[in-house]
Amino acid sequence: MSSDAASLHALEVLMNEFFDSSTDNNRKREIEQVLQNFSQQSGAWHHCVYFMNNCSNQYVLMYAVSVFENLINKQWIGTQAGDKAEVRHFLNDYLLSYHKKLPSYIRNKLIKVIVDIGRVDWPHFYPNFFSSIIELLQQPSTVALGLLMLQTTSEELASPREDLSIARKTEVHRLLLNEVPGILSLLTHLLDRVLEKHRRLATTVTPPPSPTHGISPARSSSPTVSGSSSLSIFTSAPSADLSLQHAGSSNLMGRLLNNSPMKSRQNLGHPLPPLDSESEEISSLVLKCLAHLFSWIPLSSTITPSLVSTVFYLAEFGCSVVPSSSGSSVVSNAELGVSAMTCINELLSKNCVPVEFEEFLLKLFQQTFQLLQRITKDTGAQAVENLLTEQDESYLNKFTEFLRLFVSIHLRRFENSSHFPVLELLMLLFKYTFKQPQLEGFFACLDIWTVFLDYLIGKVANARSDKLAEAEATVSRYKEVLLMLITELLKKIQFRHNRKQLEELDDETLDDDSETEWQAFQRNCLEIVAKLAELLPGETFSLLFPLFSEYCDVYIGLGEFVTKTAHGLQLGISGENECHQLHCSLRDLTTMERALGRLSEHFIGEVNFANRFSDGEAIVERLGQIALFGTQSQLFAVHTAMPNILQPDLIEVHAQGLAAFQAYCHWMAQYYLETHRQQQHQEKFVTLVSNAIDSLVPLMNKEVPQRVSLPASHLLNSLATTVRPSFMTALDKVQKLFHDVSSGSLSDLPLEVQTLVIRSLSNSLVLPWPNKADNEQEWEVRSQSHQTLMHSIKQPFKSIVETPGFSGNKQLQENAKPLLHFTLHVLADLMSAATEDQVTKTKLILYQSISDVVQITINIFPVYIHYPDTTDEILGFLLALFENLKVQLGPAVTEQIVQPLLHTFTRQQLSEILHHESTAGSRVINKFLKILQLLVQEPAASFKAFLPNIIGLCMEQLYPILAEQPCPDIKCEFYELLHQLLLHNWRYFFRASLLAYMSMAEETVENQAQFNSVMQAFGQSFLQPDITVFKQNIEALENLNSKCKLYQKRIFKDSMLLQFVNVFLQALVFRSHDLLQEEITITLYNMAAVDFDSFYSVFLPQFLGGCEGLTDSQKTELGNNFTPDKDLPSFTQSIHRFVGDLRYYRLCNSSLPSGTVKF
Repeated sequence: MSSDAASLHALEVLMNEFFDSSTDNNRKREIEQVLQNFSQQSGAWHHCVYFMNNCSNQYVLMYAVSVFENLINKQWIGTQAGDKAEVRHFLNDYLLSYHKKLPSYIRNKLIKVIVDIGRVDWPHFYPNFFSSIIELLQQPSTVALGLLMLQTTSEELASPREDLSIARKTEVHRLLLNEVPGILSLLTHLLDRVLEKHRRLATTVTPPPSPTHGISPARSSSPTVSGSSSLSIFTSAPSADLSLQHAGSSNLMGRLLNNSPMKSRQNLGHPLPPLDSESEEISSLVLKCLAHLFSWIPLSSTITPSLVSTVFYLAEFGCSVVPSSSGSSVVSNAELGVSAMTCINELLSKNCVPVEFEEFLLKLFQQTFQLLQRITKDTGAQAVENLLTEQDESYLNKFTEFLRLFVSIHLRRFENSSHFPVLELLMLLFKYTFKQPQLEGFFACLDIWTVFLDYLIGKVANARSDKLAEAEATVSRYKEVLLMLITELLKKIQFRHNRKQLEELDDETLDDDSETEWQAFQRNCLEIVAKLAELLPGETFSLLFPLFSEYCDVYIGLGEFVTKTAHGLQLGISGENECHQLHCSLRDLTTMERALGRLSEHFIGEVNFANRFSDGEAIVERLGQIALFGTQSQLFAVHTAMPNILQPDLIEVHAQGLAAFQAYCHWMAQYYLETHRQQQHQEKFVTLVSNAIDSLVPLMNKEVPQRVSLPASHLLNSLATTVRPSFMTALDKVQKLFHDVSSGSLSDLPLEVQTLVIRSLSNSLVLPWPNKADNEQEWEVRSQSHQTLMHSIKQPFKSIVETPGFSGNKQLQENAKPLLHFTLHVLADLMSAATEDQVTKTKLILYQSISDVVQITINIFPVYIHYPDTTDEILGFLLALFENLKVQLGPAVTEQIVQPLLHTFTRQQLSEILHHESTAGSRVINKFLKILQLLVQEPAASFKAFLPNIIGLCMEQLYPILAEQPCPDIKCEFYELLHQLLLHNWRYFFRASLLAYMSMAEETVENQAQFNSVMQAFGQSFLQPDITVFKQNIEALENLNSKCKLYQKRIFKDSMLLQFVNVFLQALVFRSHDLLQEEITITLYNMAAVDFDSFYSVFLPQFLGGCEGLTDSQKTELGNNFTPDKDLPSFTQSIHRFVGDLRYYRLCNSSLPSGTVKF
């Protein structure tokens, strides 16, 4: 390009072409390359000075500024001092001259470029950087520009990027802190000017109302707390302010009261007139600056009461609703209120509060709660029934965040303060919660209640015996508010009281948590009810149970309206109103069922069971009653006048009732134990269980919806597994179920239901009966019955695979797959479910019943090795076998299983499985690795014989395949296998005796090649990007060091330690696994602690010697700055400084122009 004018013309043409919609991507890439090449040229910025002075094209200006940004961030260190001064002068002059004409995105980028210069050069080479910002703030014409500069300076210098050394970062932070008092003073002055102007306007427009204006006189619509003081403390009346001053208090509160803008606001009930546009802009920019400043400066005297009170005054604009020209209501300066609340929340988020600041915070809370009182007050006007619906959503979010911060961080500070009315705060929070216009806001408020309730629950749970009365008194103090909360929540989730909102909730679409909107709403409310029940169990039950009983009566009353017709059962309720009323009652019954199920934990345990026995009995009897009624009347199958509405309701009532019944099985188990001590309960218990069985077994039918049969099968399983009544298998309905399973009548049911039914029957035979001696368990009879049951399940599978010629008959093998999958799935489930109690007799019965299948599975495994879905089922069965019946198997059978596995899984076979198109291949390898994990953990000598083959298979066959594949799930299992192998077989590698250790004899390593290959695999994993594997393996190394002193082993110290330390340091330098900085640093410390002297004198010089991109002097400085500390905090600090400075030096060196001489 011959001249700057020609260059400018060519650049403008290129930029316009680039942003033209007709330009294709290939041409755009060509233009990008041209522009990049130009920006990399030495002295390109000289041309940009001309471009910016002689062009108004936005694209050209943006590109020119980006060239300056590249110069400062990548080439500044190598730039001549004279050129630096010229750049600083030009950019500042240009910004000052054109800041009002430039588009905001170009202006803001230009500001950032100037701040980037200050970040590097201020104050040594750019002494007037900060003073120029102060000058801008002091001139009315440039105050907005100054505020933008100040905010950008805070953002870029308070937490600078890594292009600064640690020393420079510390220096910049110190310099900024020195400027803070002056900055805050200036910002306070700017806000005072705005508010003084507005205060005159407000006084002119709004005459002072009466002191009680805006406060509902009777507060009849809001619940009250007896014995609490009035809400007057939330008004700004002088008496309320003066009440905070007491003998011995500092003059901080006095200064606050004298300087507070709120002193002139005698009433918060009247809306503020809006700010003019200029005042709003200045105030908004000041608040944004303050918000960022508050995020990093410490709470101290520099944050004056006057400033924060002014911020609070501006927060009031966020809830100041005024009529609009269209006749509706709008918030006058909503964004201003949001910014002000952001500032307040930044202050509140600081957990560490100086003692002298607590009084100040107390006043701040009181002022903010005045706003809360205002936006939740009952207006009495029908036009605006709920002021919260008129508020800006962002403002409400900030207000909710304020409440969350107060309750979670600061409530315990002021809970017992005589000057802070916590009860009134909770009353306002209560109103604020239930006036929320949006569901998300309501949930956020429930989260606040969760924090508060957890605080109370923890206070009671952790109270020592001598403090228990005090803790209970705290709960009693809040009792009335808590009861109001329960009552209102129960209304909120009932269609009877809240039909309009609840019908708007989606009950079909599932979210990421597999919940519908209605289910999420119900769960959030019931979780709060459950926490309230921990504090007030009796009161909660007394509110819930009458509602539940009332809705049960409606449900059972439907029996009168059910008639049999030629087309099936018919519900004789057809009126639209009656159907809708029934719909609401049924939905409310499901809610009450779910609520009572959630509260089941409050009725179990030695104390709760005895104290609340009658309540628990009433609930269980009622649940049993509606379960039996639902089954006998078959309401889930009736035809209704509104089938799309009432049919799902009836099904859901039955399903939720069964689920709630299941939740009380632990109560029934305790009840069963009680019958052995008190004979009078026996008959009632037998009736209860018999009725339960009568309500369940008929539901094991293909005609019954799965939504009902599935919870029924879960309840049946809980009765057999948790309650374990000894008479259960003798009941007629259970005998029928045994017959149905044996005859295959249940084969049409869903697999999950079939599995649960078979598990229930198996557990009823193999699990020990409670409160019976071993000689009363009837093991022989039960064992025979179990073998009979298992025979009926296994026989179809056995008969087909034992057919002569099966191993060579492909069609027969294909036909056998469904039976094989079902049988092995069921048997694996039985083993996993029945052995939790670790009862030897149970395990023995199970093994005797399935031992023949074990042998068959071993034989057919090679036949199905090329079918990952079937191999997956076989390995799932074997995995369950090893997890639960390893002892019963014995070494001989174990070897029969393991040897074929090890020989079958060759490298070629593993590769084929891994590359299978379905996910079954990955599941197969995962289960195979889990089986090997179980084997290597066994201490018995017979299992040690497998180690050489297991290690050989892992390192020679599997590892080479995994190293090339991005398969994190399999890698996690693989490395866990290596971890367990080393942890449980340490003496396989290190057999040194205590005598040899005491005599300081040379440490010998057996199977050294295998040990080296395992450790090399660990080392390679730290070079991969997968953070999950990295974290798992760094924890594995630390565990091996903790348990086996890995880092102190000579072979590790001499040939591996430096390699691992090098890899970890490189990970920190290149930030490849930044989320694991703390874990990596601790591991480095533990490795260095093996021999600190060697680490500092040998390794660090070696590491620095191999670092590219550093000069010798920089390497020397890095080594000298790494202080040879031997405690973890100091070592951590040195590592962070070392890594940060190393990155900085490399960045500096890469920005130097070519040919620069480096010393």
